[in-house]
Parts: sequence; C-alpha cells; structure tokens
Amino acid sequence: MKLDAKTPSGPIADKWEKHKFDMKLVNPANKRKYKAIVVGSGLAGGSAAASLAELGYNVDCFCFQDSPRRAHSIAAQGGINAAKNYQNDGDSVYRLFYDTVKGGDFRSREANVHRLAEVSVNIIDQCVAQGVPFAREYGGLLSNRSFGGAQVSRTFYARGQTGQQLLLGAYSALSRQVGLGNVKMYPRTEMLDVVLVDGHAKGIVVRNLATGKVSSHAADAVVLATGGYGNVFYLSTNAMACNVTAAFRAYKKGAAFANPCYTQIHPTCIPVSGDYQSKLTLMSESLRNDGRIWVPKAEGEKRAAGDIPEAERDYYLERKYPSFGNLAPRDISSRSAKEVCDEGRGVGDTGFGVYLDFADAIGRLGEPVIRERYGNLFDMYERITGENPYKTPMRIYPASHYTMGGLWVDYNLESNIPGLFVIGEANFSDHGANRLGASALMQGLADGYFVLPYTIGDYFARVGAKNIQPDGAEFKEVEKAVEERTRKMLSINGSRSVDSFHKELGKIMWENCGMGRNKQGLEKALQEIPALRERFWKDVKVLGDNSEMNLSLENAGRVADFLEFGEMMCLDALDREESCGAHFREEYQTEEGEALRNDKKYSYVAAWEYQGNDKRPALHKENLEFEFVKLATRSYK
Repeated sequence: MKLDAKTPSGPIADKWEKHKFDMKLVNPANKRKYKAIVVGSGLAGGSAAASLAELGYNVDCFCFQDSPRRAHSIAAQGGINAAKNYQNDGDSVYRLFYDTVKGGDFRSREANVHRLAEVSVNIIDQCVAQGVPFAREYGGLLSNRSFGGAQVSRTFYARGQTGQQLLLGAYSALSRQVGLGNVKMYPRTEMLDVVLVDGHAKGIVVRNLATGKVSSHAADAVVLATGGYGNVFYLSTNAMACNVTAAFRAYKKGAAFANPCYTQIHPTCIPVSGDYQSKLTLMSESLRNDGRIWVPKAEGEKRAAGDIPEAERDYYLERKYPSFGNLAPRDISSRSAKEVCDEGRGVGDTGFGVYLDFADAIGRLGEPVIRERYGNLFDMYERITGENPYKTPMRIYPASHYTMGGLWVDYNLESNIPGLFVIGEANFSDHGANRLGASALMQGLADGYFVLPYTIGDYFARVGAKNIQPDGAEFKEVEKAVEERTRKMLSINGSRSVDSFHKELGKIMWENCGMGRNKQGLEKALQEIPALRERFWKDVKVLGDNSEMNLSLENAGRVADFLEFGEMMCLDALDREESCGAHFREEYQTEEGEALRNDKKYSYVAAWEYQGNDKRPALHKENLEFEFVKLATRSYK
C-alpha cells in the first residue's frame, strides 16, 4: 500500500489556493452526468450533499435516522471555531493553525490543518447567511467565547445548542436540493458494505431498517460522513446508534484505518450513576469559561460542597496550569480529574466526580447573564440529576466522546481506495492525537461546504463518468455476502443479549485502552477481545427476523464490528510506545505526569491495512513533516 498524501508544494498559506487552481474541473453542463453517494446526513454529510447538488451533481444521501435533522451533530453544544479575530485579541488564521497542531500534540498533517484554519472564516459567513442564530453582543455583532487549548476567544455559539442550529442550517440547504430533485434522500437506511468496480468505489449495499430489504446503489463516487467510533466503550456521550460499521466495512475492503487509538475523553460529562446506564451526557466545554473546577484538599471528604471553605478546596487546573487554568485542553483536563479521584478526593456517591462551580461567576456577573449563556445546559443537568446548578456546583467526570482516528485520507479527502472520500469525524485528517473543543463542527462544515466540492470534481474529471449499474456482478456478490452474514447472526440463537456483549467489550476497552493505557493492560485486552468475539458468534441471541424492523439485528451487526475494531484499536495503542495527546501510555510520562512524546520514532500517521479475518493487520506509516511549526514540548503551564 502506498500512502500518498498529495500535499501541494509551496508556502503553507498558498497551498490550498494553488491546489484549487491545479485541480481539474468539470464544466457545469457535464456535472449532471455524475452521481455521488453521500452516507450520513450530519454536518459533514448534509453540507456535502447540499453543496454537491448545488453545483449540479446528482446526489443520493443515506442516513439511518428517520430524518437528517436527527443526525448526531445535533448534540454538539458549545460552539464552532473560526479565526475571525472579532475580539481583537490577537487571533489569526496562523494562530488557529498553530493551536490546532499543538493541541493535537504534533501528530497531524500541517497542510490539512492550515486549510481548515483558512476555511473557518468562510464557514461563519455561510451559516449566518443561512439564518443560524449565533449569539450576539449588545450592539448586534457576533459574540465569541473561549474553549480549551486557546488563549483567544474564537468560538461562535448559540447558547448550548450550537450543533442543533448549525445542523438546521445545513438541513435547510439540503431540503432545498431535495425539493429541486437534485438530492434523493434514503432515511432509515444503513450502509452495510461498499462496492468496488475495477478497484474504485462505485456504490454501496444497504439495508432498509423498516422493511429489512437489502439493495444496491451505484454512483461515480462514494462519500462517507458517518461519524466516529466512541461507542466502542459502550458508555459514551454519543447517541446509542452511533457506530463504526460503515468505516470498518470500507476498511475490510482495503481502505486504510489511521490512528484508531486516538480517542478523546471529554472532561465535562455527568458522572456514571449506576450499571443501568446505556450512555452518558455531555456538559459543554463552554461551561469552563465561567465555571471553576475543584475538589476537596482532604481525602474522603463527605461534607456538602457549600460547607467546604475556600482554604480547603483544590482548584487543581488553576494550580497546575496557571496560563490556561480551567481551559486546559481536554486530554490534560481529563487526566487531571482522574488523578485527583484516584487519590481519593473525588466527589459524589461513587467518588468519581469533581465540582464545576459557578458561584464566582454568578456573584460577578449575576444569574441572568449565566442563564442567558448556558440556560439550556443548566436545565438539562437539573432534569438528569435533580440538582440545581445555580445553587450547588455541578458534578462532572470524563467520558468517551470524540475519535480523532478514522479512515486515512489524502489532502483531497480521498482514501487509498480511489473514489472513496471520507469527511468529518469519519476521517483522521485534522486533529492529531487530541481535538481542541469547538473544532469538530468546524471540520465537518469545512469538509462538506468548502473542500470536498472542489476535490471530488477533480476525481470526476480525471476518471470520467462510467455509467455503473447496481445490478452488476460486483454488486450481487456483495449483496450475497451481506445477506449471508445476516443469516448467520439470526441462526446462532444463543443465550446472551447483544447488549451484554457490548457492555463487556466496553469494560475491557475502558479499563485497558481508556484514559490511561499500559503494555500489560493492552496485552490483556488483546487476549480477552478475541475470546469475547468467539463467544459472541457462538452464543449471541438476535431476536426476530430480517423481514421487518429489527433493532436487535441492527445492534448485532454494529457490535460485531466493534468486537473486531476494538482489537485493532488496542494493537495501535500497544504499537505506539509513547504518550501523545489523548493516547497516554502510563510508562511514558514526565516526572510531572505529563505526556512524553517520542518524535524520533513515532512522528507518523499509523495506517492499518486489513489482512483477513483473525490476522494481524499490516501497519503502514505516513511520516509527518513539520516545515512551518517547530516541534516542541506541549506545555500549558
């Protein structure tokens, strides 16, 4: 396998403009000859489908929700980054570029990150034109707030529901194209495999989730915008239906999977309260603008928060990272919370929690201001916990959230399979080993609105329209394999539920490949996961049949993929003998407990190639070269 990043030459500020000029174009009259399949309808998929249709291409868009409006992008809360420098506080495209590379612990591709920073300034204008109700200052100008890993205010927001408002903007653009007949929507439809014709991605095989019918769909290119794989941990902030299936099936067809061990733990989530839970709830990182994080100084403290005097509180992030304080990056903040809880200073019934306290901000600004900024988040917290965060501090603890790894793509967002493009969280390209807050929405919209519409046209112009039909031999062969896999699952009729296997896998992954990893734990996981996978295929009980809506069957397919993917994730974590960003190998840390990188050996993208069932995947490396950012110790002190 050859990993050619296709990074343009020249000064970094000129690469994208030069590349756009060098790419081949499809003239407007010829665009109607081409069809693109977009899998996923969140911010990345919805914006891509709308933009491609607006240009004149024919688009089929697939999502497993009943409406694109229910894509998981709707759950994003805190904001979207853009280098507008509205606050006149020193921001710039280059500073956003640098903060993102540094925040990812120098494990991302420079050219992609700089393009993301460049495009960010256009995203806000696009969304305002769509009517997205960003928060505004008294005079009417757009407001900004800060997020972790930055010392400037560059995050645009709509209270604590930014993802919802941005998704409605993309959905309006998508709906317009549906109405014009340029996009055909396929809701309640799940992609189960990608189809290759002469080595190029030319279609997909899907299952209608309402009827069980399996069908094929052909196009000139396939775009995956299917999100991340955080639910490999079972408990995460992701919607329960989020999964790795589309990306993993593409991997098994030859697409390289890059940096699977880079998984982000979000520091600001409502703590686990019992074994009955099936997911966790995010509290936006934006809360750290005004909330102060602390734990008691004494171990085993049982007094209520309000009864603990200031002198007996440890504002540990402010103490450890004075330059950034409560806005230290997510990976660092998460590990710091785990550290104080492991010392016995955690709060709540389980001892796995820290306080996020707004008393100072309410005293300084008044409750109405805090209510205006975060009201819906405070209401959500109170509904879930029964506690009023205006009167008593929130209790938070880290949880699995975002995944920086994903299918490998080049500068054009094309995987190593020609014609298979991957955008948003489904690819690996922009965040390195740790994503800065408010950058997920930025990447999804950048890819969909401003990058893919250029690069997919270059592919079409080079390859030409092939008039592939979905009744070809290649499609029938994949359909047969999909149906055989379904029959096999339904025929096992074992004694254990699908969820019981998922929960057991999640426990293995969290304990051995979660916030902290070490060689012993990873080797243990690599013994336990294959054994669990073997038990799954012998003893799982999938209810119902394939002739109607069957949630048990849907879930079984996704968990089966997680049981294979989890092993690759642990292999990647074991192979990377360093600590970087959210990948924290406990053997590799400084005396102060910070991540200890090994740039000499591991300054590369790890891209894994499928070699067959129960065979170790092959590791390929894309070396990372830093021309414009100097490699340095990542410090937020």
